Amino acid sequence: MIIFVTVIHVIVSIGLILVVLLQTGKGADMGAVFGGSSSTIFGSSGAGNFLTRLTTAMAIVFMITSLTLGYFSGKKLSSSLFDRGKIEAEQAPRQPAPAAAPQAPQATPQPQSQQPQQPTNP
Repeated sequence: MIIFVTVIHVIVSIGLILVVLLQTGKGADMGAVFGGSSSTIFGSSGAGNFLTRLTTAMAIVFMITSLTLGYFSGKKLSSSLFDRGKIEAEQAPRQPAPAAAPQAPQATPQPQSQQPQQPTNP
């Protein structure tokens, strides 16, 4: 579902950009730069009414898909590998450490006095 909405969102975004760029600005005759009068393509009523309605429809679809994607991103539908690792670590039964048997303290050895060794002459 999210992939479908994302694909529709991208297509509508690109279409909205193209439709806005096709419209002529108020008072600016930039349409003449791209091949003269564009009113013959869209009929006798001109491109204004058709492109305005198309822009409005695409803007509505764009806003709906934006809100839908925002809603789905707020919900946690899946978990990542890191989240699964934490859950498995918490659910794993912990083995108690074997209790070490108390041992008697060992006697510390007495330091032996070291006498310097005398070299032997042959």
